[in-house]
Amino acid sequence: MRNEKRGMNNEQRAMNNKQIAMNKDRRALLTLLFVICYLLFGNFFLFGQTADRLETLLQQEQVSYKDTALLVLEASGQLDAEKQISADDAFNIAIQRGWLPKNTVANNAARLNDLSLLVIQAFEIDGGAFFSLFKNPHYAYRAMVYRGIIQGRSDPQMLVSGDLLLYTVNKAMSREQ
Repeated sequence: MRNEKRGMNNEQRAMNNKQIAMNKDRRALLTLLFVICYLLFGNFFLFGQTADRLETLLQQEQVSYKDTALLVLEASGQLDAEKQISADDAFNIAIQRGWLPKNTVANNAARLNDLSLLVIQAFEIDGGAFFSLFKNPHYAYRAMVYRGIIQGRSDPQMLVSGDLLLYTVNKAMSREQ
């Protein structure tokens, strides 16, 4: 009699284990379907807009401060990924946080030292002693050159092209990882 009860308990355990395994498989399948649907339909339009915007930036000889602010703030995670924020709004956020000089005009062509100030603060890169004291574009530029984010021949007053902007943001992002 005792062996029969053990046999039933073992059978019940085996049945329970099968049901648990089936439930796990169902949950895994539902999760996979949800992820696939989200990837296909959730970010499809956002990805297309981002790719078009990056292509447009790459073609520009000079990028504006507002486009610079939008790309840097998005790449550094300073903006809410769920919200569609305009370049003007991103520029205003950068100005309010003091990450761009106060007299900067949104539609003007961005300068490399101002881009350096924005990048070093948005990505929270250590700017060194002088930057910590003065927090100005000159020392931000020098810190970016020292850290190897800005490379080659450059001038702090030079205008930023689309490819230089993307290169600089990419170098800053790679330092974070």
